[in-house]
Amino acid sequence: MDLDLRKLRYFVAVADHGWFGRAADALFITQPVLSRQIRALERELGCTLFTRTTRSVELTPAGRTLYEEAGRITTTVDAALRRVQEAARSERRIVVAFSPGLHVSEAIRAFTARHPEVGVDVLPLRWWEQDAPLRDGRAHLGYLRHPFDDTGLHTVPVGRENKVACLPAAHPLTRRDSLTPADLDGEPVLDARARRAYTLDEKFELIASGQGVALVPVSVAASYSRPDLVYLPVVGLPPVVTCLAVPQDRDDTGPVRDFLDIALATLRPATPGPLTP
Repeated sequence: MDLDLRKLRYFVAVADHGWFGRAADALFITQPVLSRQIRALERELGCTLFTRTTRSVELTPAGRTLYEEAGRITTTVDAALRRVQEAARSERRIVVAFSPGLHVSEAIRAFTARHPEVGVDVLPLRWWEQDAPLRDGRAHLGYLRHPFDDTGLHTVPVGRENKVACLPAAHPLTRRDSLTPADLDGEPVLDARARRAYTLDEKFELIASGQGVALVPVSVAASYSRPDLVYLPVVGLPPVVTCLAVPQDRDDTGPVRDFLDIALATLRPATPGPLTP
């Protein structure tokens, strides 16, 4: 069976909007046309994707599985099409992904000074998909923090940094100078691995409103200073390892290899001991 990408994008639009009418408006097609396309997709797959009511639609178990896969499929296709179009225009571009709080500007400046003919784009990473853009083609190289799945990736450790506790300013523990992991026992910890939809903004809003605490790297704390949050060191936590990562199956010559070498050169001389990019 061949999967129709247009129908797949229609399906994602309905799932995102939760209603055929709003999805049709976003797609600039009529609702009856959209309904027919979704029914055709369901016939092709041999399963029901949505539970329909008069006011909304909900994903079935099969629909939830397809929705998770659809994001990866469309992202990979879009990245491949972008590379084809760049090749047709004889463009040379690389995309550098980076985890929150990590900085890539120094390496980009050094790289563009040496390779002004190569364009560089940046891709901020979300907590729950650190390695995904390196696998689906959205990024050529990444500044990442462990833990992540490094299968199929070439990784070079470049630093380590401590984690701190992020607390609402009114929390009783903020009267302390430092904490231990035991001090946080019983506290609702907002962990991206427990609920993968947390963005940093969501996480910090929830913490500030008293709905939990979080452990974050020092560089993230430095990038997100606000009066309703307090950061405290936590004694006894292992440091977070940061690294540069590239896919193992990519060509190790050319601009990506040069960027990796330049990035390592800009990081390694920073301090004689453990590095924090």
